[in-house]
Amino acid sequence: MASQHLCPLIFTCLLALAACLPALDIRNLHLLNGTLDEIMNVPPEPSQFDNDTLHARQVRDVAPRPPAGHGWPKDCSEVPAGSRSGVYIIQPKGLHHIVVYCEMNVTHGGWTVIQRNQKDTPVTWAESWSTYKYGFGNVRTEYWLGTEYIHQIAKQKVYQVRFVIQDSSDNIHFADYNLFSVEDESHGYRLRLGSYAGTAGDAMTSDNPKTMHDNMKFSTKDRDQDTYSKNCAYSYEGGWWFSACYSVRLNFKGGMTWGSLCKGNCKSSLILLKPASYC
Repeated sequence: MASQHLCPLIFTCLLALAACLPALDIRNLHLLNGTLDEIMNVPPEPSQFDNDTLHARQVRDVAPRPPAGHGWPKDCSEVPAGSRSGVYIIQPKGLHHIVVYCEMNVTHGGWTVIQRNQKDTPVTWAESWSTYKYGFGNVRTEYWLGTEYIHQIAKQKVYQVRFVIQDSSDNIHFADYNLFSVEDESHGYRLRLGSYAGTAGDAMTSDNPKTMHDNMKFSTKDRDQDTYSKNCAYSYEGGWWFSACYSVRLNFKGGMTWGSLCKGNCKSSLILLKPASYC
């Protein structure tokens, strides 16, 4: 008889716990395509009631908590050193929570992945302005974090960016720019880059105004903001900071382009953000 009364009591307590803890508002949870168990910085909720695992799991889904004594990281550079690469919850200043992939193994870690693509991706990159704004794909594989979220992250501090390119022979090259920012939507998510260093070649800040990407607004198939007489994003099937039209095409289903390194036969790309080391 005692056990019959205990189960409803446990369930009532768990529901009360869920009501007391604030719900976590993850607006881009569609990028996860999985469960919160796959998020690295959601600590497991211990439960002494083995028969009520389901209810305890529901409580955790409603109200996960940041690590004890800390708020949510504002970007992946605030994830503790030595952490594994994977999916994390971050909360940029003044923004709701979002999920991102944190790359913790490249050059001292702490990189926020804003784009990842493979030549044979199932992702269709010829998407609309609103889809690019809030992100699409799978945060563990190929994805675009979201132009709005990239802007919100990059306005917090002074950031650097790293483009990682795999060429047709499987060699890995990189292009670093010591400054990176994206203006807000009212300014067309205009891209601003600093000085280049790396092995891939400087394809983003070309002297040719027809293939320049630095200082360009973002264009999609339904919002043409390039400097060409036609719509580059529509013609070349992917949103990007086009001029008239490109020397870099990474948001594309098929072989990618990076300057003279590979023209339509790059195998993969990765775009990483991190606060500039000298700031």
